[in-house]
Amino acid sequence: MSDSTPHDAFFALHRGLPRQGPGSDATTRRLLAAAGPLPARPRVLDLGCGPGRSALLLAAEEGARVTAVDLHQPFLDELRRAADARGLGDAVRTVRADMAELPFPDGSFDLVWAEGSAYLIGLDTALASWRRLLAPGGSLVVTECEWTTGAPSDAAREFWEPAALRTTARNCAAVSAAGWTVRLVHRLPEGDWEEYYGPLAARADAADTALPGMAEAVAAARAEIAVRQAHGAEYGYTGYVCAPADPRWRTRPETEADTDAVREVVTAAFPTPDEALLVDALRRDPAAWLPGLSYVAEAADGTVAAHALLTRCQVGDAPALALAPVATAPRFQRTGAGRAVVRAVLDAARARGEALVVVLGHPEYYPEFSFERASAYGIKPTFDVPDDAMMALVLDGSGAPGAGTIRYPAAFGV
Repeated sequence: MSDSTPHDAFFALHRGLPRQGPGSDATTRRLLAAAGPLPARPRVLDLGCGPGRSALLLAAEEGARVTAVDLHQPFLDELRRAADARGLGDAVRTVRADMAELPFPDGSFDLVWAEGSAYLIGLDTALASWRRLLAPGGSLVVTECEWTTGAPSDAAREFWEPAALRTTARNCAAVSAAGWTVRLVHRLPEGDWEEYYGPLAARADAADTALPGMAEAVAAARAEIAVRQAHGAEYGYTGYVCAPADPRWRTRPETEADTDAVREVVTAAFPTPDEALLVDALRRDPAAWLPGLSYVAEAADGTVAAHALLTRCQVGDAPALALAPVATAPRFQRTGAGRAVVRAVLDAARARGEALVVVLGHPEYYPEFSFERASAYGIKPTFDVPDDAMMALVLDGSGAPGAGTIRYPAAFGV
């Protein structure tokens, strides 16, 4: 057996499969929706494109001009044929290149897309090296395999050891540390695994194991599927939609020295002092106050321009977070300071492993941060509010949270 035999057998087994990893058209659309708004005919870089299922959807449904990159030329050839057959030949360009050494100028793309491929160079490397490729306002979409439990079994750890999986919270912390902010976290549903493993299992059953290296390739595929069947609750793929953090604002947790400045900002932002008094009361409540989740945005001169606060509440019997208040000093309103501080405090909550945030706010503003109607999850307050004003955000992408009534800290008076 030559050194290339296992490699050749692996690709022979996978050739022509609809997907080369977990995913679905529905997931692609979900991630795409959170990456917008995009310009007309956006420039998209699809890294590790494989046979191009996502590239074809982006070109067909978003009108994107897609540059599809892979190192395996047969995948690129397969994509080229599919694009031509669908009348998308002018919209899809294939490039054989290493995603660690990309030959594109800075600012070349409105969207960088990497479903199931960033692990090849490591998520941290991808976050550091791909940012330069984005034009102003651009977004990055990656899907990453990660632990969904804090205590994976020895069998699952042994199988995934070479990939050095992390938890969602640790990956969110890595995104923030690299200078990005998270727009959406989306856990891929089990059906996305079936879209990959179903055709792969059928191909393994039909494979000619007398061919060089094929018996080993089939055994490896079956072992991977068996691990998923036995330990699928311990790991999964998660999609991240990220954007570079707004460089105009330094966001950070408040310190004791910020107390007066925060009070001034909150007082100035609202018509009455009630919200500022609420913040002071929450600070005095150890059951509600969570150190590190009161955030400020600083202007270039160090002035506190905006403030956002998350405190502990309950939804049913489960711990959650309440986002309130959010305040921007009048002279900094409509400058992006408020958005920057909201994104920063939500990112901090994700990095702590928090799961759910609720907010009572403007229904045309908070969906920008991926909040949805709380009633869709069976979550409701104890008081009457317009249905579209009470919203919830699942921070870790883990799916629908438990239904229940929101119990706010006593300082809210509800």
